[in-house]
Amino acid sequence: MAKIKVLVVDDSAVVRQILTELLDRDPEIEVVGTAAAPLLAREKIKRLNPDVLTLDVEMPRMDGLAFLENIMRLRPMPVVMVSSLTERGADITLQALALGAVDFVTKPKLGVAQGLEEYAAEIVAKVKGAARARPQALARPAQRLEPLADAPKATVASRFRTTDRLIAIGASAGGTEAIRVVLEQMPPDAPAIVLTQHIPGGFSRAFVERLDRHSQMLVREAGDGEQVLPGHAYLPPGDRHLRIIRDGARWRCRIDDGPPVNRHRPAVDVLFRSVAQNAGANAVAAILTGMGDDGARGLLELRQAGAATLVQDEATSVVWGMPGAAWKLGAAQEMLPLDRIAGRLLELSGARVAA
Repeated sequence: MAKIKVLVVDDSAVVRQILTELLDRDPEIEVVGTAAAPLLAREKIKRLNPDVLTLDVEMPRMDGLAFLENIMRLRPMPVVMVSSLTERGADITLQALALGAVDFVTKPKLGVAQGLEEYAAEIVAKVKGAARARPQALARPAQRLEPLADAPKATVASRFRTTDRLIAIGASAGGTEAIRVVLEQMPPDAPAIVLTQHIPGGFSRAFVERLDRHSQMLVREAGDGEQVLPGHAYLPPGDRHLRIIRDGARWRCRIDDGPPVNRHRPAVDVLFRSVAQNAGANAVAAILTGMGDDGARGLLELRQAGAATLVQDEATSVVWGMPGAAWKLGAAQEMLPLDRIAGRLLELSGARVAA
């Protein structure tokens, strides 16, 4: 089997060397070159034809986002961003994912060599996942990066005893944009939505704020014990699991820092299993693009509990790992392209769908 050819782009010679060593250790990967600047990287992309690019998010003397935008417009290819765990790093990384980067890994602030060593397994896994990804040619990049015009957000009164219907969504690689697409299509009075996206703890708040700007629903980090209301979408705070519990006629959020499940915290299976147990047939659930198989068994439990279940199709998924695993397990009743998922979730939950 041909090796995955990787080009490492980073202004730091130390990081280039460390990433090269970590990736080259894997028998399925070959680092075919490195570049310290976009002009060099452009030439090496043409000459070496890599399968995957790793790209530093924050580089002095170069705009990584502008470089990424050009790549995705002129020669779409799988890109894994290497990001710092800072507020600025989080914001730039989310913009990079909007521009078409497949995934990202974070580098620690201190002890880069030791930290990247610890991340070796994650870096290798994400490069391999990216090699199987389907990068899309970038269209209208400016519109992809800007929030919607300020749409009025309806505050749904707490007179609702229960949401009647609950929508649960899980995603991983490619999911930050897939979730944005789904939430953009939701009306302000949509049934409550609970979500789990694999994302580092330091990125969760920036992610929630970004989704809130793009949605007519109120998107928020869930608080422990918070009541679940229509018109609201809830994500777990950084590095915590989100579960749904029943409290009489209401649902509430339960936040905990239990052990990782399927190597993830938050884990989609944790959320889905709690929804299966506490909402059952009142739930509608979907798995979007993502690497691995987290959520597949939870979605099966939801289907067995009477919930309607969907997965994103392979053609529109950046990585068809999680939805593919769920589909093969028989956990999903339907498989749909991304742009049809929001409407179908609304239909299955009995909500009003805009004409």
